[in-house]
Amino acid sequence: MKTKHEKPRFCLEVAPAPCVLVLFGGTGDLARRKLIPSLFQLHMRELLHATSRIVGCGRSVHDNVSFRALIASALPSERQEDRDSFLARISYVQTTETDPLSFLRLAAHLDVLDRLETPSPFNRLYYLAVPSSSYQPIITRLADTGLLKEPDANFAWRHLLLEKPFGSDTASAEDLDAFLQKHVREDQVFRIDHYLGKDTVQNILILRFANILFEPVWNARYIDHVQITVAEKLGVEHRAGYYEQAGLLRDMFQNHLLEMLALIGMEPPTAFSADAIHSEKLALIRAIRAFPVKELHTCAVRGQYVAGSDHPGYREEQGVNPLSTVETFAAMKLWIDTPRWYNVPFYLRSGKRLSDRASTITLVFKPSPYTLFGDAAPDSLVLKVQPDEGMRLHLQAKRPGPKLCMGELPLAFNYADLDDELDAPDAYARLLLDAMLHDHTLFVRNETISAAWHLFTPILDAWRDDPDACPLYTYPAGSDGPTAAADLLARDGRAWCPLT
Repeated sequence: MKTKHEKPRFCLEVAPAPCVLVLFGGTGDLARRKLIPSLFQLHMRELLHATSRIVGCGRSVHDNVSFRALIASALPSERQEDRDSFLARISYVQTTETDPLSFLRLAAHLDVLDRLETPSPFNRLYYLAVPSSSYQPIITRLADTGLLKEPDANFAWRHLLLEKPFGSDTASAEDLDAFLQKHVREDQVFRIDHYLGKDTVQNILILRFANILFEPVWNARYIDHVQITVAEKLGVEHRAGYYEQAGLLRDMFQNHLLEMLALIGMEPPTAFSADAIHSEKLALIRAIRAFPVKELHTCAVRGQYVAGSDHPGYREEQGVNPLSTVETFAAMKLWIDTPRWYNVPFYLRSGKRLSDRASTITLVFKPSPYTLFGDAAPDSLVLKVQPDEGMRLHLQAKRPGPKLCMGELPLAFNYADLDDELDAPDAYARLLLDAMLHDHTLFVRNETISAAWHLFTPILDAWRDDPDACPLYTYPAGSDGPTAAADLLARDGRAWCPLT
């Protein structure tokens, strides 16, 4: 038995070799809110090599001093010497994809960094924290300038890290993949879904396959249904331009929710390796039954928030078309055609401006076959992805008092309650570290993206071409979504788990 201070197995982090992280969109919102703070975490945990460097790139005019001042405002209030040592890693090169000379300046700057510290070139990670419309122009410039070349197996690697969305439908995703294949190998590409970096999501495989308590009952014999929810209290905020093009289904279902579903539903991989895990995830997604496009109303609900709870409606948000039919909420029922999940419905929902912020995966078990204590609520396992990462197992147990005082009691833990020695990098820091370690386990591959778009593109087409077949319901801002979403489960004799 482990003592309180004994470290669990496999908990040693591996620091990557010297690397230059080239951050396109270095002055943007994502860089300031997420990426720079996450890199600072790695710096503070000594998970960045002492000689590793960060190069910001963008269209804005900056020199090293002004860019470091901009970055400094995004750092937490740690000791000044820690902030200074981190900022010393950072430089800036103004780049514009329409200006090939700016990429020649970037190449020259990277060559200088190579010669400063080591006799051999650094590894390079190009992070494209930019709109997806800029992917192809930037990658083309990188390729034309020779910045993506890996001349031989012993040469430093060149990685591309791409933010979602990876296309907007089947055709555009295939076009993007064909473009990438012209310039880089698949193993050079890291497609990021930050949900996969969260501890609770990573814990799914360990929970399932390392515990005899769960694996035998993780199937249709014992599980009644599964719910996956990603709810947000915020509206579209500053993302109206993107959201008007994407909508909720593209923004959440094709990536975050489907990736979590794949981890919940996949078969055991043959090994804990990136290739084995990706193979099983792909097989699971391909086993999802195609949606009945002619009867979408039976399995899909879409909605849009209207004014309520002191918040404006979606159409009143800045930058939104006042006649917009873009969905800000979606709920779906789907089936997985494998023996493990025969006749087990999976319910997925996500929305903006809901009553609470919550990302959860809930497995609801079938009722006990014994009626000794009469009807009782079924057991359930809730994996909390955010905001409070952890898990709760809801069981029937005796409450204090009369001898038959039975009720639901939880067994629970939160990651935040664990010792400081287990303090881990956040989701973006984890994924940045893995990309520098050439570990694809927590990233998304092209085949998975293609399978996901083949599943959801027919729904998007139907909503566009025949909107009356699946109406756009409204729901008040601050509510739990449209009543039609509740009806989706009520028709099956079930109900959504509360958001709170």
